[in-house]
Amino acid sequence: RGIRGLRCLTPLLLLCLAGVAPAGERSFEFEAWEKRINERQPPEAVMKAIGLEPGMVVGEIGAGGGRMTVRLADRVGPGGKVYANDIDEEALEKLARRCEKEGLTNVEIIVGKVMDPLLPAGALDMVFMINVFHHAEDPVALVRNAIPALKPGGTLAIVECDPDKTGWDDHGCTGLEEMPPQLERAGYEMVRVETFLDQDNIFIARPK
Repeated sequence: RGIRGLRCLTPLLLLCLAGVAPAGERSFEFEAWEKRINERQPPEAVMKAIGLEPGMVVGEIGAGGGRMTVRLADRVGPGGKVYANDIDEEALEKLARRCEKEGLTNVEIIVGKVMDPLLPAGALDMVFMINVFHHAEDPVALVRNAIPALKPGGTLAIVECDPDKTGWDDHGCTGLEEMPPQLERAGYEMVRVETFLDQDNIFIARPK
């Protein structure tokens, strides 16, 4: 049951999702997790730090169930758009239901590949990733393959846990010294790094 390229609220997508509802217990657990992670990574502070403005077009890699997607969509407004990418179709179905519930019509679902987000060429002002980079099978290849989707002057924004701040060495977090050379290998140059979050850093880069 593929949902590639379908917009939230389209009749076809609603038919695809008919009869599928999240279990109450799992929904409660997700809401509790979302509350905790939002305290760690306040969405408004993150969006301000990455320079997200109304009218922008954003591609979120690893959107999952949409914790940040819905906030990005609200921030860019009806004049902007969010392409929500993931390789997990079940998570994207939950995101689509969430878009429908919250009345968001500026989100488009994209089922990607492990090393290619399949974002639309030349369409994006920003590619955004949060809690995703260190989970990717090949993060360098993944962000390299996002470059064609960026408009001239477009940016890549990554929110990534810091092993020195968290002590999570076994989580594979990418720190201040490790991220810049990885992004350089992927074809980017660092614009700036924001370090104000307690457990994470925000990396802003653009294609060379």
